[in-house]
Amino acid sequence: MSLDVKVPAAGESITSANVARWHKKNGDSVKKGEVLVTLETDKVSNELEADGDGTLKILVNEGEEVSIGTIIAHIEQDGSAPVASESLKSAPVSEKSPAPESGGAVVEIKVPAAGESITSANVAAWRKMSGDFVQKGEILVTLETDKVSNELEAEISGELKVLVREGEEVSIGTVIATIDPNVSASSAPAAAPVSTPAAEKPAAAPAPAAPAAAAPSASTEAPRLKPDLSLASAPADRAPSTADSSDGRTTRKKMSMLRRKIATHLVNAQQTAAILTTFNEVDMTSVMDLRKQVQEEFMKKHGVKLGFMSFFVKAVSQALKDVPAINGRIEGQDVIQNHFYDIGVAIGTEKGLVVPVLRDADQKSFAQIEKEILDYAKKAKDGKITIEDLTGGVFTISNGGTYGSLLSTPILNPPQSGILGMHTIQQRPVALNGQVVIRPMMYLALSYDHRLVDGKEAVTFLIRIKDCLESPTRLLLEM
Repeated sequence: MSLDVKVPAAGESITSANVARWHKKNGDSVKKGEVLVTLETDKVSNELEADGDGTLKILVNEGEEVSIGTIIAHIEQDGSAPVASESLKSAPVSEKSPAPESGGAVVEIKVPAAGESITSANVAAWRKMSGDFVQKGEILVTLETDKVSNELEAEISGELKVLVREGEEVSIGTVIATIDPNVSASSAPAAAPVSTPAAEKPAAAPAPAAPAAAAPSASTEAPRLKPDLSLASAPADRAPSTADSSDGRTTRKKMSMLRRKIATHLVNAQQTAAILTTFNEVDMTSVMDLRKQVQEEFMKKHGVKLGFMSFFVKAVSQALKDVPAINGRIEGQDVIQNHFYDIGVAIGTEKGLVVPVLRDADQKSFAQIEKEILDYAKKAKDGKITIEDLTGGVFTISNGGTYGSLLSTPILNPPQSGILGMHTIQQRPVALNGQVVIRPMMYLALSYDHRLVDGKEAVTFLIRIKDCLESPTRLLLEM
């Protein structure tokens, strides 16, 4: 006989819940009234208690979102339930690993804090396999949050024991591996090649009895792990599916943490601000001629090319001074007016968009701006962007023109009240002094929060940018 542990109803508008945390492990003996699991919805958190005594059998892993009414566990009461394997009876990852009696203590590898607003991280890639002997200072794993990537190094030399698989999202402070200093390099067992069939087969896990819609099935692979360890010490709630699945016509794969956060961020922006976009176009002749005239000398003196972005950053800084309403934000029922000019510049990476911030851009030279943008681009490519690089901007510039975009409506980066979209430069016929001439033209798009910024201010702001770019000397004279 067994008791079902179901996700209870939590309100008329709530249709699903997230299995935030299991307080018991798979195979644990539980008593009636003990707290088993914490569930979270978009509105409330809820703790479920055991309805009776027995052995807990977990069906749905931490981090999974399931429908109301889904069976997420059983409590086996008839005594016939199989004894949990050692891989499921091991201590939770948050507990301190015991120190061997023979020598130094086992060192835990924990997910470090990455900023006040970041509560979890994704185990992106293990650089070493479970069972490997690692040297102090060697890179063990790459962690990713919604904003930054981070590499963790070995604090001591010893045998690595991986507790959390690649692709898992875990809370800050979670122990994801241990290093045993009492195992020497010579005595450590050789790690099996990744291609070994046995290495791809994980420890056995109970088959879910919940409906098909309750949660995706567990992965049938455990890549990069030794066959004799195979996450043997990882609890069942640390093994969600990370593999892609395909039926030949479609492929289903889990969204990356960065992409999930970007999606949430953009949807929230649309729902919390009254976003409106106004457009204009700018003749880039003067900027292009100036760059051509000074490019060689500029590179010799500063070691970097004079790009378009520095002109736009300086133009935006000047326009923010001239139209200060856009250099502000709404906070509750208050308006916060900024008196500094930290400009975010959107940079595309293979993993998604990041927006590092150029501090006090109005006080920087063209060369300083170009150098900082190059440094940020390299850090983004190498996954070295930090949380400090991404926070505190008052306005954002996005250059879709690098990908060939002719026109777009950029989405605000809350709590900012404005974002400028640059686009591709096209040779187009325009009327000039009563004649039709061909000019390099660029469409500009300014999206703004209409709750704070009126249409007149938005149009004036965009015209100020246009004026600065069509007469670049204005930027030098701050006009």
